[in-house]
Amino acid sequence: MKIILVYGGQSPEHEVSIMSAYAILQAIFYSYYEVTPVYIQKNGRFKIGDVLHEAPTEMDSLRLLQQAEVEPTSLYQPEALVFPCLHGPNGEDGTFQGFLETLNMPYVGCGVLASACGMDKIVTKNLMLQAGIPQVPFVPVIQDIWKENPRAIFERIEGALLYPMYVKPANMGSSVGITRVEDRESLQKALGQAFQFDRRVIVEQGIDAREIEVALLGNHEVRTSLPGEVKKPVDFYDYQTKYENQDVELVIPAVLAPETQEKVLQYAKQAYQILAATGLSRCDFFVTNSGEVFFNEINTMPGFTPKSMYPALWQERGLSYGDLIEELIQLGLNRFRQKQERQQSLTK
Repeated sequence: MKIILVYGGQSPEHEVSIMSAYAILQAIFYSYYEVTPVYIQKNGRFKIGDVLHEAPTEMDSLRLLQQAEVEPTSLYQPEALVFPCLHGPNGEDGTFQGFLETLNMPYVGCGVLASACGMDKIVTKNLMLQAGIPQVPFVPVIQDIWKENPRAIFERIEGALLYPMYVKPANMGSSVGITRVEDRESLQKALGQAFQFDRRVIVEQGIDAREIEVALLGNHEVRTSLPGEVKKPVDFYDYQTKYENQDVELVIPAVLAPETQEKVLQYAKQAYQILAATGLSRCDFFVTNSGEVFFNEINTMPGFTPKSMYPALWQERGLSYGDLIEELIQLGLNRFRQKQERQQSLTK
């Protein structure tokens, strides 16, 4: 079977995507599949590589330096499944999924709706708020409104939240553009930085809590991993700490009281179902020392690097990296077949 692995993209998470794609190519079952690498450059142009029958030996080879640029529609191949290993805007946010829907190609992961909602922190938090899933207090900020009257925005934020706070672009992952702030001066600077990535920003209340993550897998029947914990030597888990330094510890499974673990798994599955997610996601939480659980965010295409929590959580459950990729491929194919069957029944 033909697998088309798409990676790179125009997001600031471009390099993370390449690392994830390289890890996937080391583990995929080449006895069953041939893999065509498709590299989306930072300028948005596509490059298609030669078909792979074995794992590449160097990650830089994925940049396809010798290949000519092609039109995006060149990606289309009959009877091929697309594995979109894209993180962040223009890849994880429903835009690329919509492109694949237009081409009528099967693909791994969440559809347009779940991808778009899951990528947008403000939309996600409002959906979880309606469902009664607990979250830390937050204030959304729109760039145009902030420019008109920044003082009013500062007063609104400081009237609702206490320092320290976290300022985040609404549509970004891998801790890109996120800043911890301790006062108004740092808040103003952080908002300016976050607006470089998105015109919509969210400011959250900082709390003293553990960071707990749950992996989810499935379409209609959703499976959850046991929770894992991210332990870090600093207060803020930034991009460099995640992907470049070696001092982050993943504790799997996380040590939680039974009732706390039950809440975390319940909220994770509920969030997955609210977004109508399919294939995979990772749901992140804050857990305080008193056992309070707060939803943080859901990632519809979590990292697949050797340091990433998502594959590590499933390995603890006995699902190897290669078997996990195989299951994701089958879930993508099943979702596409069911869609085709519905369409055929409507045309009879």
